[in-house]
Amino acid sequence: MTSSTPTPLSYKDAGVDIDAGDALVDRIKPLAKKTMREGVLAGIGGFGALFEVPKRYKEPVLVSGTDGVGTKLKLAFEWNMHDTVGIDLVAMSVNDVLVQGAEPLFFLDYFACGKLDVDTAAAVVGGIARGCEISGCALIGGETAEMPGMYPAGEYDLAGFAVGAVEKSKILTGQNVKPGDVVLGLASAGVHSNGFSLVRKVIERAGADLPATLDGKPFREAVMEPTHLYVKPVLEALGKHPIKALAHITGGGLLENIPRVLPEGTAAHLTKGSWPQTELFAWLQKVAGIDDIEMNRTFNNGIGMVVVIDAAEAAACAATLRAAGESVHEIGVIAERGDGAAVVVA
Repeated sequence: MTSSTPTPLSYKDAGVDIDAGDALVDRIKPLAKKTMREGVLAGIGGFGALFEVPKRYKEPVLVSGTDGVGTKLKLAFEWNMHDTVGIDLVAMSVNDVLVQGAEPLFFLDYFACGKLDVDTAAAVVGGIARGCEISGCALIGGETAEMPGMYPAGEYDLAGFAVGAVEKSKILTGQNVKPGDVVLGLASAGVHSNGFSLVRKVIERAGADLPATLDGKPFREAVMEPTHLYVKPVLEALGKHPIKALAHITGGGLLENIPRVLPEGTAAHLTKGSWPQTELFAWLQKVAGIDDIEMNRTFNNGIGMVVVIDAAEAAACAATLRAAGESVHEIGVIAERGDGAAVVVA
């Protein structure tokens, strides 16, 4: 009696397409190549990416940051808009690294899905490469994981991390911030990549009653506008002006991010109306029915990066940032905290 030979089972039969993965790498390579910069010794293709800290640093300190894109991805799936969430991914990490005074050097990403769609993945990674290019940061590696049964069809998850460097003597700690210093606010590009669980609830509540446009853009484009990359303009300002502290306005909004860079006993007193509320944030606030405090604690509400600087230097710093393309508003001052909140908007 002969035993029957079992039908061969390949990795592809199990749901993992090695050829699709190879095709994606081929699509990514020219995108990554455009992000190459000084310090890259070996990029995509090896088991590990090599980077040499530029020799212009005398006492380099490495600064790292990691993040994802959050539930903004749910709208990317629903609306089939995949080309900008990669910019969000990069921005969330490089903007965080920047607030320590660091120049982002390189970035690695992780893309996970149930079944790899090469076109979708290439659109996402194209956004990652674009974000790196705008930030002067090399995309030197990453991981694409195809995991059948882990993610619903058409969905994926993203994570990434950036490593930057700062001269040890120039690390921004915020410890020399004092009452009388000026708070400058750099405009955001929209919701960025925080607060989207509420954004999705607002869209659900509005139902069919959605505005055709917001701030001159089609509704979906306005909502999905990628996180603004502040790296190059802020690095230029850091080189010219004695900036004391920077705060990236992410989850927790203005009310919870500014205190992270303030010394004990100080508070930021922001002037309500000193920066414009965009149509997008006005619509979100109206449909959600929330007060100003909740807006400033949930969203960036129009300010994506905060700069704290001596009052005598504020105008010159603002001029440098505006010349570099930033929209800058003087939004408040640093004061003694006393018994009040760490951030007051009045």
